[in-house]
Amino acid sequence: MNGTAVEVSRVSFAYSTDTVIRDLDLCIHKGEMVGLIGPNGAGKTTLIRLISGILEPKHGDIRLDGAATRRLRRNAIARKVAVVPQQFDTPFAYKVEDVVMLGRTPFMRAFRDWTTGDRKAIAGTIEAVGIGHLRERSFTALSGGERQKVVLAMALAQEAELLLLDEPTAHLDISHQVEMLELLGGMNAERGLTIVAAMHDLNLASAYFRRLILMKEGAIIADGPPERVLTSSMIGAAYSIPVHIQPHPSSGVPQVVVLPTGNGHN
Repeated sequence: MNGTAVEVSRVSFAYSTDTVIRDLDLCIHKGEMVGLIGPNGAGKTTLIRLISGILEPKHGDIRLDGAATRRLRRNAIARKVAVVPQQFDTPFAYKVEDVVMLGRTPFMRAFRDWTTGDRKAIAGTIEAVGIGHLRERSFTALSGGERQKVVLAMALAQEAELLLLDEPTAHLDISHQVEMLELLGGMNAERGLTIVAAMHDLNLASAYFRRLILMKEGAIIADGPPERVLTSSMIGAAYSIPVHIQPHPSSGVPQVVVLPTGNGHN
């Protein structure tokens, strides 16, 4: 690996009195593609918000490319890390190209128009994500899958080396889920983009991420390749349900099969 992209050192965070991240240590190297998995309330979204600088740790430190987020201004963080949230809405009927342009905001100076470099970055990301045919469409008129690709293009327009995604496949049908993850895999392989994504679907996570981090109650309970993390004992403990793990018939990666408990059936 080519250096450290993110270093989380003994980080804790609480909303009011509810502690959701507990004394957490984590290191993500440049060029990795990492899936965050775990049940609802495990702390996945909070960890993404902490790494992105949206939230500040109660204890501990987070470093992006060696620089402590506590000492960085918002624009400086935005040049290092881009975020694709679960939900993105616009107050006006922006065209797709205008939404993608928002990704250049960290590079804007007061009263300065878009530069040739800005327009080149926007055009490049629109082409890379494959949304050129949507350029003049209203963002609010797009389907869920189309919107997600536009928001991804907006994040990529920041030209940051670290991309954080919070449930990038949520609310998408199977074909759009695969299309989104194939896009991310291509960006990781071709550009060396470091990617960290919170995922609910364990089988998609197993298929597309070489490293999985399993969280429960604000702590990391397993970290490694899918074969080491997706075990019946680990997943059963994290989600409190019985599961069976079997290899995918073509790829061989572990797949999670939920076993019925019989509760609620006569």
